[in-house]
Amino acid sequence: MERGDLMGGRAATSAGQGEPCEGAAGHEETGSWMARVEPLSITALSALAWDRARAFHGTRITYSPKVFIPLTRLCRDVCHYCSFAQVPRPGHRAYLTPDEIRGIAAAGAAAGCGEALFTLGEQPEARYSVARAELADLGHATTNAYCAAMADMVQREFGLVAHVNAGIMTVDELAAFRRASGSQGLMLESTSERLTQKGGVHHGSPGKAPQRRLALLEQAGTLAIPFTTGILIGIGETRSERVDALLAIRDLHVRHDHIQEVIVQNFLPKPGTKLADVPAAGFDELLWTAAVARLILPGTVHLQVPPNLSFDRFGELLAAGIDDWGGVSPVTPDHVNPEAAWPAADRLAAITAAAGLELVPRLPVYPDYLAQRSRWLDPAVAPVVLRASDGAGLLRQDRWFPGGTEIVVPPAAPTLLAAGPRIDAILARADRGERIDSGDIAELLDARGGAAAAVMAAADAARARQAGDTITYVVNRNINYTNICAYKCGFCAFSKGKKHEHLRGKPYDLPLAEIGRRVAEAWGRGATEVCMQGGIHPRFTGRDYLAVLATAKEVQPSIHVHAFSPLEVQHGAATLEMGERRYLEMLRDAGLGSLPGTAAEILDDKVRAQICPDKLDTAGWLRIVRTAHEIGLRTTATIMFGHVEGHGDAARHLLAIRDLQDETGGFTEFVPLPFVHAEAPMFLKGLARRGPTFREVELMHAVARLVLGPLIPNIQSSWVKLGEAGMERCLCAGVNDLGGTLMNESISRAAGASHGQEWSPRAIEAFGERVGRPVRQRTTLYGTPHAGRRNQSINAAPLTPLQFATAAC
Repeated sequence: MERGDLMGGRAATSAGQGEPCEGAAGHEETGSWMARVEPLSITALSALAWDRARAFHGTRITYSPKVFIPLTRLCRDVCHYCSFAQVPRPGHRAYLTPDEIRGIAAAGAAAGCGEALFTLGEQPEARYSVARAELADLGHATTNAYCAAMADMVQREFGLVAHVNAGIMTVDELAAFRRASGSQGLMLESTSERLTQKGGVHHGSPGKAPQRRLALLEQAGTLAIPFTTGILIGIGETRSERVDALLAIRDLHVRHDHIQEVIVQNFLPKPGTKLADVPAAGFDELLWTAAVARLILPGTVHLQVPPNLSFDRFGELLAAGIDDWGGVSPVTPDHVNPEAAWPAADRLAAITAAAGLELVPRLPVYPDYLAQRSRWLDPAVAPVVLRASDGAGLLRQDRWFPGGTEIVVPPAAPTLLAAGPRIDAILARADRGERIDSGDIAELLDARGGAAAAVMAAADAARARQAGDTITYVVNRNINYTNICAYKCGFCAFSKGKKHEHLRGKPYDLPLAEIGRRVAEAWGRGATEVCMQGGIHPRFTGRDYLAVLATAKEVQPSIHVHAFSPLEVQHGAATLEMGERRYLEMLRDAGLGSLPGTAAEILDDKVRAQICPDKLDTAGWLRIVRTAHEIGLRTTATIMFGHVEGHGDAARHLLAIRDLQDETGGFTEFVPLPFVHAEAPMFLKGLARRGPTFREVELMHAVARLVLGPLIPNIQSSWVKLGEAGMERCLCAGVNDLGGTLMNESISRAAGASHGQEWSPRAIEAFGERVGRPVRQRTTLYGTPHAGRRNQSINAAPLTPLQFATAAC
């Protein structure tokens, strides 16, 4: 179709055969690319693009739930196709006020959005006195300064990640926006200088000069800003000019690695503009351009086509190799294209599923950039993005968090797709008891929709085979003998030291007499175990741990003492200047029954360097536990997840546990421990997520069953972190054990958990009746308690008040 002289220079057909028209940027590869793609049909191009998209992005299609904040609709440019930009109108404000912005942001946060998209005209104060006057009233000299302040406000007050499209700006302004937003964007639109000439769509728009826009994209790369750009089709450009622009974007990304996503956007003619009567680019042109973009751009760059601009045909775009739908708002319209309503999220998901693909919400900062946040995100912005993310670096999809009681466990997500052959193959290997590799484990941990349902069903079936239907629990008491600790673990709100005194609770040492009293009371209430751990007190030696153990065994020789993490063992041995094996033998001979497998956190030293840099390393933890097993002491195994680790880190942890169990057979159970964020120092400093989502909790238990179940038949949930509703769900995802009644729980509560300090045997057995599963009391090593223990525990008297001896750090 002819665009003619209205589009500038010579006539340019939408077919755009041959080289760019005179005045285009003329990338040296443009001709060769055109020679390669022009002979191919759209069907053939799409097939190539589909394969490339699936190779790099799998079956996942993302979108960003957002609120659209049109800060101002005034603009210095006069693009002949734009209806967003307006001229000042008497009685109408030029800018949204802070309170208006807060109202939009609050609605977005309530609707589950993760992004606040700030869209604005470019530097309107350069053209309009009313803009300058209103900015002065708002306390800012420029539109960009005001926008940066509002973006920062929205991030701080509402937890939405700001994405800013502010047009051409200075390097200093780019840097200011980097300090106030997670990502930025500028559509390149076209590299054709021809379109800036008289009669072209960009004539009279200084900000649309291709070289200026390319220069800004280059500057953004130099500043390490996660960036969005793209091209606009149907404004008079030729096909070869589109290829030229895509090659320019590719080159920018190759130099700086900063182009997160590229948008291929189709122009829709707007009433009241000079291009109102110009036909829009045909749908085939959109498909052709999207497919060619996928082939030209580096495979890791995300490719987006807005779904609303294709109306009912948007599902067909998936065949052209896109992997992202862009920002879609449940709250605000598309202010740039108000005639094109966003598709509802459930419709978007259904259309995506019909193509065999899965829709997943994301943040405006993509996962790869969040994973390298020290490079890509300002220290003031990284906490906002991290807190809004899940373990895959995508948008956190529920408001539940470990230890909370005010937010209910979310319902299971609807299943639109089957698991797929890849997940089925991994599950089949797990079902045969094979050791699956870390990449496959990470994929299971990140499963969603039908894949997640399949993982949990497989885990439930494995649980039935490996552990039966009976739910087990132990009647025990936690005794945390001191909370004074020389270590500075970022996740711990329990320990007290010189830098921790502001956290919940006072520093204390329990006198041996109080430890003995608690042991005696526990035995009298039907307990078979006391679990004893404490902070690493700088004045403690290995003799102190032996004294604590001796006190418990003197008071009640029959009590099983489950005590002393590998870190305490290391400290005890070091202070007595002896080897760890010899010290463990001393503990065993003094009556220690088993060790808790705590202090493991994540068995990956890159993660440990972030969360517990002064703690024993991965090799040290495995060495001490292996030694314990070799001398006949059984241990549990744990993982603490949902803070800074990725699914790959957790996968390597699971394999480390499996491999050690294959070697020694010494683990009795595996206990996933969701990170409780509320009072954790590293969360308060903005260095951690809000704990795992509930989907991630279910999957961690399920995947642990599939990876470890053939060797460790007992998978336990932590009721203090999950509550009864969470425990019930996890019982259908591979869990067979509820852990201990605890009597006194303090470590999770110090971090902000609020599910209680004791789950009584009577309440546990009532829970079992409610969920329809038999319940059995067990001993620490999964035997059956002596006769009378159960009755004593069921009819236990109330606990007497705890006694503490406050101590100096």
